[in-house]
Amino acid sequence: MKKLIYIAGFLLLNIIDTGCYSFTGASIPPTVKTFSVQFFENRAPLVDPTLSQKFTEGLKDRISRQSPLGITRGFGDVNFEGTITGYRVEPVSFTSAGNDDRGEAEQNRLTITVQVKCTNTKDEKLSFEQSFSQFKNFPKGNNFASVQQQLNGEIIDLLTTDIYNRAFSNW
Repeated sequence: MKKLIYIAGFLLLNIIDTGCYSFTGASIPPTVKTFSVQFFENRAPLVDPTLSQKFTEGLKDRISRQSPLGITRGFGDVNFEGTITGYRVEPVSFTSAGNDDRGEAEQNRLTITVQVKCTNTKDEKLSFEQSFSQFKNFPKGNNFASVQQQLNGEIIDLLTTDIYNRAFSNW
């Protein structure tokens, strides 16, 4: 019991001493109270019509769940905007070809790339513009249409984690 009280006291002192809110590795100054996420338009050569909405909502959800910040419709203390710049499916992981040099793809890869501009109005040094890219592989025998939404969700989860960490964990 003494050990638990010691740990709780240490954590409380750490939060008070730094003047920052820390949650899942995030370091958010107390002056930052709100965030906003503008609609991410899909400008990729290959377009999934639901991707923009799902990505935008996924980023809002990630920040809402992992931070104490309130969402605002206008321009928050921290604002996210950008575009989906890449959405591609390509073969990866080839089988051996035998006598001829042509192999056959065993897996395909869906890659999504997003260009993000994060503006921190309370500390301009924490603002950034960066491209984020993530992928998931799927077996060649799977029809892309049958796995597309699941893959999109998994990749959106990875991308929003990367963006959140870049904005609030200073990596």
